[in-house]
Amino acid sequence: MKKNLNLILGLAFLLLMVGCSPKKDQPEFLLRASHLVGEDHTWYKAFQYFGEILEERSNGRIVLQNYHSEQLAKEVEAIRMIQAEVIDMTITSAMLSSWVEVMVFCEMPFMLQDPNDVDKLVNGPLGKRIEQEMIAKAGLRPVGYFRMGTRHLTSNRPIKHPDDLNGLIIRVPNVPAFVKAWEALGAKATPMAFSEVFTSLQQGTIEAQENPFAQIKVSGFYEVQDYLNLTGHVVSWVYPLIGEKQFQKFPDDLKEIFLEAAADMQAYEKKIFMEYEENARQELEALGMTFVEVDNKAFIDKCGDAIFDTLSPEMQEIYTQLRNDLKQ
Repeated sequence: MKKNLNLILGLAFLLLMVGCSPKKDQPEFLLRASHLVGEDHTWYKAFQYFGEILEERSNGRIVLQNYHSEQLAKEVEAIRMIQAEVIDMTITSAMLSSWVEVMVFCEMPFMLQDPNDVDKLVNGPLGKRIEQEMIAKAGLRPVGYFRMGTRHLTSNRPIKHPDDLNGLIIRVPNVPAFVKAWEALGAKATPMAFSEVFTSLQQGTIEAQENPFAQIKVSGFYEVQDYLNLTGHVVSWVYPLIGEKQFQKFPDDLKEIFLEAAADMQAYEKKIFMEYEENARQELEALGMTFVEVDNKAFIDKCGDAIFDTLSPEMQEIYTQLRNDLKQ
């Protein structure tokens, strides 16, 4: 039933898009990208820049249309729509672990402490494996990566120790490691689409959420949350991607133009992200959020083996190896 409903919705969307597509001066390739973030976020701005240079360098043969704030689809739906060639691009991370198990390491709670470790992992053997498996298992081609920033917990009461979490309803992405980690810490983890978070906080359906400074700022969570608890529980990254079928339809010259423009998009996003992240904390403090130092060791100790136990034996081996490599 669910698959049939998704198929119907996808077909309806396709018909709508076909009906609305331009009849004159249509580009050789019209791409549509779905974004979960708002138009002020660095990821969306990077894709806007990508669209500009892509159209310019291809002499109008490729045009990219960007849709922010899950206007087209929520994250998992967007992935399915790309696979069905209804839309073409999005940004995702550990949410894709349902298709590509190894992607669970993109957002692994309490694994990384230093954001610079992201570059080491993405450009090392783990990153190469993720790229290959995304294409082979999910039909999705990563065209770069963006840092997500360090994730922290927001709430309407200060959280200094895991004991303060007891019974707190926290929105988390629909990622098993996130759910397990917060449950082990004593909270009630509630998976929810990102587009529903602000309203749910406002209405009291959930009591807390966790995201990096920049996401907290651009999403306006400071309007409905008083405290920003510096849990620093996840250092992670995301992949901008295109459907592999869509990419293979490009002739060789456009493939080269596309990938070069994507590399420039990644560099552009990193620049504006670093600038924004540097200012976001000060802006959030100025907007009235109270920053709370937490007992990080207590969080890590209480979480214990809960995250490790969510992994398959093969992923447990990778986890152990990564932890050993990061200590060196």
